[in-house]
Amino acid sequence: MAIQNIEHPMMKYSNRTKNSYREMEKAANYLPGGVTANIKHFSPYPVVMESAGGAWIKDVDGNQYIDYLMAYGSLALGHGHDDIKQAMADQLAKDGTVLFGTPHPLEYRFAEKIQAYYPSMERLRYTNSGTEATLLAIRLATAYTGKKRIAKFEGHYHGGYNEVLYSINPPLVAAGEMDDPRPVPESSGLEMFTDQRPVILPFNRWQATERLLRQHADELAAVIIEPVQGGFIPAEKQFIEDLRKLTATLQIALIFDEVKTGFRVAMGGAQELYGVKPDLTTLGKVVGGGFPIGIVGGKEAILNRSRPKGNGDVFDVGQGKSSAAREILFHSGTYNGHPTILAAGLAAIHRLEQDFAHTVLYTETMRKDIEALGRKNGIPLKAVGVGTIFNVVCTETTIRHYRDLQKTDLELRKQIDFHLLNEGIYTKPLNRYSISTAHGERELELTLTAYETVLKRVFKKKN
Repeated sequence: MAIQNIEHPMMKYSNRTKNSYREMEKAANYLPGGVTANIKHFSPYPVVMESAGGAWIKDVDGNQYIDYLMAYGSLALGHGHDDIKQAMADQLAKDGTVLFGTPHPLEYRFAEKIQAYYPSMERLRYTNSGTEATLLAIRLATAYTGKKRIAKFEGHYHGGYNEVLYSINPPLVAAGEMDDPRPVPESSGLEMFTDQRPVILPFNRWQATERLLRQHADELAAVIIEPVQGGFIPAEKQFIEDLRKLTATLQIALIFDEVKTGFRVAMGGAQELYGVKPDLTTLGKVVGGGFPIGIVGGKEAILNRSRPKGNGDVFDVGQGKSSAAREILFHSGTYNGHPTILAAGLAAIHRLEQDFAHTVLYTETMRKDIEALGRKNGIPLKAVGVGTIFNVVCTETTIRHYRDLQKTDLELRKQIDFHLLNEGIYTKPLNRYSISTAHGERELELTLTAYETVLKRVFKKKN
């Protein structure tokens, strides 16, 4: 079915966001492209925000939006939740400082709470981001197995460093055969690191994945996977079960990257849904309550590679030949286990224990209603996702992996997103929706009204 666009949204967007444009021009004098992270940019220029509360966010032009980006899923309780603010205030009042640089009780208390939901994390370490967490997980797997290479899945994102910055959104013409994907670099500057290129696996295609893993078994330290790709395309249960069995047989560490899915697709993440225990798990986003954090956890034998010993620290001075530093996997960070962040994260988890089930029901209702509006207006829309995350894809076919997603009508989705921005519905164009406990009936009603307006007024069937 052809769709006719009878109103281009960019003129209205430009008129509504003039101050955002001016702010981005100023920022470009100091920041490359005017942004502090590439993910914050979109064409022609991003909206610059100045304040937020609950499910709402306001830009520098005074426009208000219902926020479905939620800092890429980090804000599971919405903006400025009272529980998190109170937890931070209490921590500072009790401890008298935001940072010790020493062990403190919140480190193990928070770990105890995490382990209750992720029992596969027999021991864990804190980092300052999800990227750092996956980087440490790979180093742990390499040290434990004694092998040097990793495998990742096409379309999966694990951070912005050399080993994994391949085949995230590769052009299909460059990506190779579906069952034998090529490692396509996603950044300049990777040319010098060709020996670190990962083996690329086809998601949700078991026979090809099995063949590639057996072919490279002797060199693979780990397979890292988003068990729900991008937070919204779930692995098939049999696929995950087979992957767990084969990696164990081949002595390849299995890493679940649950930075997006932790406390999102279920309180216990994707591993709770699938009933599968990976060797290593990475968490981030939600567990920081809106502050920077990452967690790596897994089998005690693997995590204990980083256990300190006497004379075993890279910073030990004057130890000479007695230093055991090379025998230990080095991991450190001034802000690891930051007390204020752990207090905020613990507050977020406590609130989710009360409200998560309701938020899942809200998300499921929203997904069904968006799909119904698509059918009503002759627009092919699927709201694909699990738990409190989903994405809207313009297709009538099933989405199983990256290549299916690339065959959907991405231009139509982008047009819908810009029209929705003009109606006060915010997410970065083409991005997923993350629902928070702050989204309620009013937000749902306003969102569906905006969708109805956009689909009826802006798009129509072409005769």
